[in-house]
Parts: sequence; structure tokens; C-alpha cells
Amino acid sequence: MLDIIGIGIICIVLLLIFIGIGVPIGPSFIISGLVSTFLMLDATRAMALLIGSAHSSIAGPSWVAIPLFILLGGLAVQSGMASKAFKSADALASGMPGSIGIATNLGAAGFGAISGASIAATSIFGKMALPEMRALGYDKRFATGIIASAGTFASMIPPSMMFIIYALFTNTSVAGLFFAGIIPGILSAVIFSVYIYLRCRKDPMMVKRQKEMPVMAPAERVKAIGASWPIMLVAFTMLGGIYTGFFTPTESAAIGCLMILVVGFFQGHFRKLDGLSNALKESANTTSMVFLINIGALFYAKVLTLSQVPGIVTNYLVNLTIPPIVIIILICIIFFVLGMIMVPIGIYAMILPIVAPIVSGLGYDLIWFGVITMKLVEIGAVTPPVGLNVFALKGVAPKDISVSDIFRGVTPFVLIDIAILVLLIAFPILSLWLPNLLF
Repeated sequence: MLDIIGIGIICIVLLLIFIGIGVPIGPSFIISGLVSTFLMLDATRAMALLIGSAHSSIAGPSWVAIPLFILLGGLAVQSGMASKAFKSADALASGMPGSIGIATNLGAAGFGAISGASIAATSIFGKMALPEMRALGYDKRFATGIIASAGTFASMIPPSMMFIIYALFTNTSVAGLFFAGIIPGILSAVIFSVYIYLRCRKDPMMVKRQKEMPVMAPAERVKAIGASWPIMLVAFTMLGGIYTGFFTPTESAAIGCLMILVVGFFQGHFRKLDGLSNALKESANTTSMVFLINIGALFYAKVLTLSQVPGIVTNYLVNLTIPPIVIIILICIIFFVLGMIMVPIGIYAMILPIVAPIVSGLGYDLIWFGVITMKLVEIGAVTPPVGLNVFALKGVAPKDISVSDIFRGVTPFVLIDIAILVLLIAFPILSLWLPNLLF
């Protein structure tokens, strides 16, 4: 007869096997959890646990934020705000070496401030910026590396759906996580921009026809930058409302959706139903996928808790004599490896129920740890073999650009991201200063 801890280990092994043979992540959680639960409980209680997990992951008020933030990203894509962000950033970078690359980088950061959708940002900037980069003679690996890497900013810069999911799994403050992501997100965008500038300045062959790029007149710059006012208005309203307490993060998503709809309507984007219909369809598809994963993940987490595995692992690691930072580094390595083969929501669902108590028990702030895991999620989005942003960009790139070209192009940016990750681990104040100041 298996003991309860052995059943917990079986639960973990089964999940890894299902993922390894290609079963979708949501069903993998549910099947491995059910098999393990049948070994611990009778069939009636096992099914009751699954049904309860399904109900709490959909009916809970906190989970309402997820479809709203998904819809926010869909509306932002259809409203043309990405184009405004790109043109404004282009105006700021005009005349600099690698100006279109820098504009793509900064524009994606600006778009991330209202969308929170990494894959959407990568796809839309791939459609807008890649043709211009190719026309100016950008090296194809360099160009695609910029776009795929810049798309990851939407995960870190608030509002971020992944921060909401992290908060729900760890019982941390969504508002605190949002504000904790601002400085690391801006820091990443600035460092990437500096790298693009220095590389183009050192090696003019990266952009063969850079000198043909016209420099914007001051009046044009002011006009282009001013056109981004809807993005700033929506972002400041959402974050300002959260900070002042006028509304919760969930309510801020609803208000953001309403603002984009109103602004988009008056600017002509939603006067026909096509744009709104596309946003609703895409949001419904994404929400169904996310909720299936969430149902399986919550059920799986409850099964693990019943098996006592998380508590045993936590007590063991907390009582080790090795420095706590070594344990944090080991956890980061696990996240990094899983990020190469799994989608971010699956990683959070699989790992956070185990590691969050460990991190908290070691005395680390879970909001700081949320920023660390988000940076690891960003890295995972552009590393093989999964690399969701890479495949999203390949879907809109010309045929002469291969997946291998994009993965090679993102390599320098991955190395920069790892350096930024080290900074965030070494200096927690970079993540915690703003939330500590405001809350």
C-alpha cells in the first residue's frame, strides 16, 4: 500500500510524463491529479475535489480579472494603439543609430502598459516593424531578435495577466506586483535600447541603409509623441485608480476596456463591429484555454497539498544549513529549465504551490519573488524549444526568416535579461522600492 507521500510523488511524475508525451497542460494536470486522488480518496470525494476546484477557479471574484485583462489586450490590439506607440517611440529615437529598432523596443514597452499580452505584442510589432527594418537593411537575425525580445515587456510592465495569476497562486497583492514590475520593466527596455544603439553604432552593417532614414522635424516629433495620449491616459487611469484605492485591479481592467472602446470608437476603430468582434473572439478563445489550465492547476495544487509533499519539501529546505540565496538560485534554475519546455501558466501552477512557502519561509518577499519569476518567464518566452514569442513572430515573418534565425537573434537579449535578473536578485530594492513607497 502506497503511503500518502509516495502518492504525491506519483502525482508529480505522472504530470511530467504527460507533458513529455505532448498531452496539453490543462488535461495533464487533471488526469495526473485524478489518478493520484483515486489512490488517496474514494471516487466520490475525488470528483467532488475536482468539481470544487473548477467552481472556485471560475466563480471566484479574483479570477474575473483574467478574462477582463485578456479582453483589454485584445481591444488594445484592435484599437490601433500599438501603431501609435510605435510611431511615438520612432519620433523619440529619430536620427539615432538603430532608430527603428529602438522605436520597436520602446513602442512594445508602451503597448505593454495597456495590453499585458506578450504574444500579441510580438505579433503586431512583427507586422509593423519588421517590413520597415528589412527595407532599411537590418540584419534579419538582429531585427527579429529585437522584436521577439521586446514583446516580452508586456509580461512585466503592468497591467500583466501573469502577475494576476501569480497573485492568485501565492495570495499576494496584485497592486503590489503591478507597481513592483514598473522599474524592472522600464530598466529592461532602457538597457535593450542602449544595446541596440551601441551595436548599430559599432557595426553599421547591422543596418545597411540607416543613413537613408529621414530625421523627423521637431514639429513632426511633437505631433507623433502627442498621438500616444490614449495609451498614457488608459495606463495612468488604471494604475492611478489602483494606487488611490478608487478601484480594485479587477475593476481597473473593466475601466481600461471601457476607455479603449470609447477612444477607439471616436477614432473610428470600433464604428464597425469587425474589430470588436475579433477582439471578443480572440479573448474568448484565450480565456477558455487559460481557465482550463487554471481548473487543472488548482485541482493539482490541492492534490499535492493533500499528499503533504509541499510541506515536507518546505520544512526540509528551510532547515538546511546552506545559504538561503543558494536555494533561491536553484529555484530560478528550475524555472529557467521549465520555461524552455512549458507555457508560463503551467509553470506557475506546477511550481508555485511548492516553492512559494519555501521562499516565504526563508524570509524573502513574495512580491520580489514574483518579479524574479516574471523575468524568468520573459526569458522562457524566447528560448528553445517552446519559445512562444519566437513562434508568434515566425507566424508573421517572411519565408526567408527561419525559426533558427529568430532564436539566434534573441541570444544577445537573453544574455542581457540574465544580467538584469542577477541585478534584480542582488538588489531587491529595484522591485520593492515603488510598492513600499506607495502602499
